[in-house]
This record gives sequence, C-alpha cells and structure tokens, in this order.
Amino acid sequence: MSKFLRGTFILLVAGFITRVLGFIYRIVLARSIGEEGVGLYMMAYPTFILVVTVIQLGLPVAISKNIAEAEAKGDYAEIKKILVVSLAITIGLSIILTPALILLAPILSTTLFTDSRTYYPLIAIAPALPIIAIASVLRGYFQGRQNMRPSAVSQILEQLVRITLIATATKTFLPYGVEYGAAAAMGASVLGELLSLVYLLTTFKLKKRFKLRKNFFQFVQKGQKTFKDLMGIALPTMGSRMIGSISWFFEPIVVAHSLALAGVVAVNATKQYGALTGYAMPLLMLPSFVTFSLATSLVPAISEANSKNKHKLIEYRLQQALRFVFLSGGLAVILLYVLADPLMQLMYGSTKGAYFIRLMAPFMLVYYYQGPLQAVLQALNLARAAMINSLIGAVVKTAVIFVLASQPSFGITGAALGIVVGFVLVTGLHFATVLKKVAFSFYIRDYLKGFLCMGAAGWMGYWLYHHYFLGHHLAIRVVTAALMMMIAYLLMLVIFRLIGKEELKRIPWIGNFIVIK
Repeated sequence: MSKFLRGTFILLVAGFITRVLGFIYRIVLARSIGEEGVGLYMMAYPTFILVVTVIQLGLPVAISKNIAEAEAKGDYAEIKKILVVSLAITIGLSIILTPALILLAPILSTTLFTDSRTYYPLIAIAPALPIIAIASVLRGYFQGRQNMRPSAVSQILEQLVRITLIATATKTFLPYGVEYGAAAAMGASVLGELLSLVYLLTTFKLKKRFKLRKNFFQFVQKGQKTFKDLMGIALPTMGSRMIGSISWFFEPIVVAHSLALAGVVAVNATKQYGALTGYAMPLLMLPSFVTFSLATSLVPAISEANSKNKHKLIEYRLQQALRFVFLSGGLAVILLYVLADPLMQLMYGSTKGAYFIRLMAPFMLVYYYQGPLQAVLQALNLARAAMINSLIGAVVKTAVIFVLASQPSFGITGAALGIVVGFVLVTGLHFATVLKKVAFSFYIRDYLKGFLCMGAAGWMGYWLYHHYFLGHHLAIRVVTAALMMMIAYLLMLVIFRLIGKEELKRIPWIGNFIVIK
C-alpha cells in the first residue's frame, strides 16, 4: 500500500475518533454550562483561532511540503534547517502574542463583543498559544515524512484529556457564574494541548535522525534560503487561513450587532449564536474529518509527484480524494438531514439547532470538497490563488450575514445563510482554479448515481424512523434508522458500481475480509 493511502487511512480513523470524542466534549460542555455558556465559549474561540493562525504563519503546510521534497532527495541537513527555522519563528511569535492577547482581552470583550463576559474565556485560553506553536511544527515534520501516526495519536490524546477534565472543571467554576464555567472549559483545552505536545516531543526524540538542539542558533543564522523557501509557501497559505480566521473573528461581532439592529437583546443573541455555532455547526462539521485527513495527506503526496513531474499521478490522487469526499459526504448529509431533530434531542436534550442542520446540510457536501481542493492548490504552489478565493468568500459571507441578520424577518437564519453562501462560493472558486492547472475528467453519470443512492437511502431512513420503529426508545430508533441507512447506501454504491471490489480490498486490515472471493 502506498504511503498516501496508508497515511490517509490512519488520519481517517484518528479523525473519526477525534471528532466523536470532540462531540462528546461538546455534549458535556452544553449540558454543563448551557446554551448561554456555549455562546460565550463560541464568541471567544474565533479570537483564539485568529491568534493561532498568526503564530503558525502558515508553516505547517510549508514544512510538510518542503520536508517531503527534501526527504525525496535524502537531504537531512535541509530537513533540520526547516525544523530549526520554523521553531524559531513560531516560538518567537508566541512569546510576543501570548501576553498581547492577555493585555487586549479587556478591550476586545467590552468594545468588539456585545457581551463583556467573553473576557474570562479569552484569558483562560491564552496559555495554549506557545504549546500550539511548537506542536504545529512537529506535526508538519511528521506529515512531511508521510508518517501520520504521531499527529493522529496526539489529536486523540488531546480530546481525551479535555473530556476527562471538562465536567469537573465546569462544575467547580460554574457556581461563580456562567462566564467562569466557559473559562474552565477553555482551561481544559489548554491541558489537552499540553499532553499532546509532550507526546509529539517524545515521539520526535525517539524517531529523529539528527540532534535538533546541536548548533541550533548556527542553523538559524544559516537558514536564510530555507526561510525564503518556507515563506514562499507559508505566507500565501497563512493568507488563506488568516482570511478565514479574521472572517470567523468578525462573525460573532457582526452577528451580535446585526441581531441588535433586528431588535434582539444581547443575552438572546448570545443564546441564538450558541445554538447555531455550538449545537448545529459541530454536527455539520463532523464529517469534515474525512476532508481534513485527505487534505493533510494530499499536500506531501502531490508535492512529491509534482517535483517529479508525474502529472497523471496528480490527477489520479485528486480523483481519488474527490470521489471519496463525494461518497462519504453524501452519506453524512442524508444522515444529518433526516435525523436532525432526534440527534439534537439525544445529544443536548433540546431540538434547538435542528432547524439550522436541515437548512445547511444539503450544502455541506460542497463544503467537504474545500479542504482537498485547497491542499492541491498549496501543493502546486498556487497558495496565493487559494488566498484570493478565500478573501472573496469571506467578504461575501460577512456582507450577506450583515444584510440578512439585521432584518427581523431573517434574524439568526440570515447568519446561517451567509455562512452557506461563503463556503459554496470558495469551493466553486477553488474548483475553477484547480481545473486551470490539472487536466481533470468529470464523470457526471457517477455523480447522478450517487445522488440517486442518497435519495433512496434518505427516504428509507425517514420512513423507518417515523413509521416502522415508532414507539421504540428514541436512541434505539435513531441508531437503528442510521444503521439501516448506512447499510442501504453502501449496498447501492456497490450495486451501481460506485465502489468496486479492488477498492474494498485496499482498505487496510479489513479489506480482504469484506470482499468474499
């Protein structure tokens, strides 16, 4: 099996486990601090992500790409230079920006946000910044060597710590106020990041082929060319992520002020934003672990193929990725759309957020394409084009949110529609840009077959849940309906030859057992 497939599968499994654990974390969080607490958490979190984006400077992708190319040449001295220069950059930025976030937190919470209680979550999450700075470099190193296991295990460890601590932490601090409960949840995340870093450092020390600390500063001084090579990829990549982070940073601000114009008071605006971004969006984003895994594996795989001028291999990798996104994303969309209400009831004890899931789920299939397409652009040195596409999408999204959410007839629904418009536009622009560079065939018949499978499986799941299993316990009805939909969908994919025996055999560890000879 190729490194690409093995690495992708490892990240898929780890991504699935991480997202499930993340969902457990969200459920415990929502039940611990409520809709208002989740709203405070989600208002502060985009600010943290914006600062993380600045600290990382787009380096993880650049590190992955350049190390993949250096290892293909057997140039281990260059690999050390890449690591040393990257660590110097990210650690330096974290030393500057961590105290800056702490000092600016009072201004951010009272001036930009409509709810001053966001101050406490902002302060609580600041210590995670230097931890993430180092961890991101190490993850880029392992991904560049197409060794996805350390990144995968570290993400799982991080989530396990968060889940273990969240209930105790929020229970301890919630009596002092919901803002302290939200801050405690942020604190649990910091400890999760810390354990993840300890694991990455230990793994690096065991598997490294050189001494990183030896002549560290001499390598920094000699790394001018390495720095330029990294920045050539990192800055446009950071530009794309910065645009997304800035957009996300302004999103709760624009939503809160728009809802105020629509006559919604601050506390209710916080609750509504919490229902959208804290309840509905995590469920809608759950299947994106597939796209994240593919995107992470695509950057070094396509970079290596591009450096060797293997254009047919580039197209083949892209076709593999997009086909897998379509088939897996299609299943996720029908499950979310059909079972929106009972899923919300099971997880949060409330159907708040189900409306947003039904509204946005059909468009999420388009969003799932975005990660792999952006990874291909980065690997082909088209990160600048990806950045411009992201900028256009962010501007349009923010404008649509403001125009619609400020109208009483739309309210928070306008924010949901703005988010949908944004990622549909960006994905479309990424597709158009990739097509200019890569010769790509579009198999319309296969897509029509796929939509037919989705529709049939969705109808069957709806009928089973609302008729056949009526009267059973809610959890039994949901699980049974979901399993039957999955089985029916997979069978139809095989019948319509959208999945073949050879593809099933390629699944690591279990492929030969699935296919009966």
